[in-house]
Amino acid sequence: MPIIEAQNLTKQVTSPEGSLTILNKVSLRIDEGEAVAVVGASGSGKSTLLGLLAGLDTPSHGRAVLDGVDLGTLDEDGRARLRAGRVGFVFQSFQLLPSLTALENVMLPLELAGDAAPDRNARTVLTRVGLGDRLGHYPNQLSGGEQQRVAIARAFAARPRILFADEPTGNLDQATGARVIELLFSLNRELRTTLVLVTHDEALARLCARRVQLVNGRVVPARRAAKRPARRTKRPA
Repeated sequence: MPIIEAQNLTKQVTSPEGSLTILNKVSLRIDEGEAVAVVGASGSGKSTLLGLLAGLDTPSHGRAVLDGVDLGTLDEDGRARLRAGRVGFVFQSFQLLPSLTALENVMLPLELAGDAAPDRNARTVLTRVGLGDRLGHYPNQLSGGEQQRVAIARAFAARPRILFADEPTGNLDQATGARVIELLFSLNRELRTTLVLVTHDEALARLCARRVQLVNGRVVPARRAAKRPARRTKRPA
């Protein structure tokens, strides 16, 4: 049984020009423990798909099932309760609360999930991502790479079954982004989390076992590497 499933997901919005279809009848299945890259050009619907699969948004048509629960049967509060403790997020813009320290940013979702020792567990995971000496720092006192490591610590702190990552290196330079991705995949393997990764970075997508390619809101077959022509063997004279 898949841990994530979409059936004919469609998302339409109203624009000055009329109705605009962002996603068009997208269907997919993701099994537990898979690492799947959602790829496509800007505007292809990648982030919209992620939001629908995670229950952050609702579809115009179709259905999404998360960890065995049809999201269409839940209201906004019900979807939030479902995500708590089961789902982690890493965003391009970090999404840290500026008035909270690194430690407090990681503690917050643990407290909301009813964790028995949020302080201890937040300290443990921040130390795991190399920020044990930055616990009392606020986001504006941290570099971009450090902020993203706090975001990764926050995402993994509750040991979620599913992690959604939306362009996690989009605001980082190449060297910092590479270190963040190494950390992300290391923790993902360690905790055996299902990973859904939205990216336009081909090198990053290749780290995933499978890819879902979107073009103009539709899933299309992923490109395959062209086969090399067979090498001819010379016959003996």
